[in-house]
Amino acid sequence: MAELHTGVGRQRCAPPWARPRRIATVSVHTSPLHQPGTGDAGGMNVYILEVARRLAEADVEVEIFTRATSGDLPPVVEMAPGVHVRHVTAGPLEGLTKEELPGQLCAFTAGVLRAEAARAPGHYDLIHSHYWLSGQVGWLAKERWGVPLVHTAHTLAKVKNAQLAAGDRPEPKARVIGEEQVVAEADRLVANTRVEAHDLIGRYDADPARVAVVEPGVDLDRFRPAPGDRDAATVAARRRLGLPTHGYVVAFVGRIQPLKAPDVLIRAVAALRRHDPALADELTVVICGGPSGSGLERPTALIELAASLGIADRVRFLPPQTGADLPALYRAADLVAVPSYNESFGLVALEAQACGTPVVAAAVGGLVTAVRDGVSGVLVDGHDPAEWARTLAHLLPDRGRRARLAVGAARHARNFSWQRTVSGLLSVYGEAIAGHRDRLSAQLAGDAALSCSW
Repeated sequence: MAELHTGVGRQRCAPPWARPRRIATVSVHTSPLHQPGTGDAGGMNVYILEVARRLAEADVEVEIFTRATSGDLPPVVEMAPGVHVRHVTAGPLEGLTKEELPGQLCAFTAGVLRAEAARAPGHYDLIHSHYWLSGQVGWLAKERWGVPLVHTAHTLAKVKNAQLAAGDRPEPKARVIGEEQVVAEADRLVANTRVEAHDLIGRYDADPARVAVVEPGVDLDRFRPAPGDRDAATVAARRRLGLPTHGYVVAFVGRIQPLKAPDVLIRAVAALRRHDPALADELTVVICGGPSGSGLERPTALIELAASLGIADRVRFLPPQTGADLPALYRAADLVAVPSYNESFGLVALEAQACGTPVVAAAVGGLVTAVRDGVSGVLVDGHDPAEWARTLAHLLPDRGRRARLAVGAARHARNFSWQRTVSGLLSVYGEAIAGHRDRLSAQLAGDAALSCSW
């Protein structure tokens, strides 16, 4: 019975190298096929997609397990050569919130285990789970398959609850317990930044030896400064998106929910209009994204807020942008604002900077890594709209300073790439596999010694 529980029997034919051949990536609540910027799709989707593609380019096959949310998609989709997305049926295809998904983890886990059972023993060399729901599935699969589990949290309940936005709901105790369990069981924990690593160790009692920092990256081919004259490129990008070609543009890109705090930016513009109406009248704020999380309860809340503050004429709302339109939006903006209450990293900030656009961000979580204060952008302490208004008032008219920050932004972003991220992950995977093999060998040796003693 012990052998069945640990999966030792299925892994006795494991290959003798530490580099994985095939990885099972688990992403229960959101698929890399979903459009980032609405629902539960965001930076994690981008992370999983970009990492999987580059792992496949490095000859590591990736199979991504995610919950089926549409009957229009086949059970398995080839997302790229060497990358397949497997849709697991667990509950109704639509209509489940992230908070309702724990009730479907048993069904989802059964689907994952059945998929592996149809393969030859030892098909997957490693599991990489993303977010705590996936970590719960990965924990059980690890025990059944006898392979190591690498886990990336992306967000942590204890951190979110300590930095809760006004009116937002705290994360439930069940999630906190679930995260604690995954932290205790994973062979390796991947933190996006040193801040997150400290949170895992300090708040969740993670073993420091099992925590590795691997920073996310940015697609430097897609997100880059426009060639040629910057002013001409800015005008062209604004025309493409139907934005005013004159005046200032400040953009917010992300899911519309209290955690991301787009209301802070809108309130800041209202404060700016009170203290410097001439500057405010030259400003257009672009809110790009769709409602998510608790923001779904009042999807028109930001529109109503702008109207109640008398700045509806200064705010433009855009749906999530795809293809070349997202880099165009970054290039169209003089500044990109990221006022979140918490970010495990902040991919939007990195994408904007890669396009040569400075970022004004809250000095929280991973944003203190993603944005180099005074070099690639400005970090703001807290979420006081008056302080954000003062920051905008200092930056927007100072063309010289913004130009210097733009150069620094593009240079800073070049320190991050998905190739660099994948290189770090492969090192973590190798350590996890080697450590797992050592424990397996010790267990087998102990079993043999016990047998001989009889």
